[in-house]
Amino acid sequence: MKITFLGHASLHIQIDDVNLLVDPFISGNPKASHIDVNTIEADYILVTHAHQDHILDVEAIAKRAGATVISNYEIVTHYQGKGIEGHPMNHGGTWEFDFGKVKYVNAIHTSSFPDGSYGGQPGGFVIEGEHKTIYIAGDTAVTFDMKLIPMQTKLDLAILPVGDNFTMGVEDAIIASDFVQCDKILGYHFDTFGYIEIDHEAAKKAFFDKDKDLMLLDIGESLEL
Repeated sequence: MKITFLGHASLHIQIDDVNLLVDPFISGNPKASHIDVNTIEADYILVTHAHQDHILDVEAIAKRAGATVISNYEIVTHYQGKGIEGHPMNHGGTWEFDFGKVKYVNAIHTSSFPDGSYGGQPGGFVIEGEHKTIYIAGDTAVTFDMKLIPMQTKLDLAILPVGDNFTMGVEDAIIASDFVQCDKILGYHFDTFGYIEIDHEAAKKAFFDKDKDLMLLDIGESLEL
């Protein structure tokens, strides 16, 4: 499993020969100007919620690549109305795809499309593939619901927002990592704009002091599990 950070909360995940894209906000992110959105491969696009900084490039990429959108019912219905294939899910639901298993889990946030229309309830994803399991929290506060995840699976990586203000920050992300019982963390949703700029070294040290590993990748950088 190869995970590439595309800036903000955007991820590209390769599982075997299947390409997953998560919350693509690339063309509107000046910090990701070196990423060519027209060359990104995607068989599936996973969307945690409907805010513009998570869906900006969904339609264009899905239509170009013929990707299937995986998200809550409201978001999938929205894109199906635009002629895009979709697989609707809701909280607590699990589905076996050709690349592995996906569970749609709770997140505490808001969700609306840029025009203000309802985007369903926000969520996160637990993805199992290539004998690895990762948790993508989405935009969320820390929540006791996270404690349910290790009751069902052992995580190899937790992907958590660390930018604060709109989501949990570093201190709460450390608590979240305790809740999901995973000490290997990939941070995201940071530095894109002023409200969520963080001190990288201080954030890494805060995790290190709790015997945890926080990775903050450069945009375009990858890790492999």
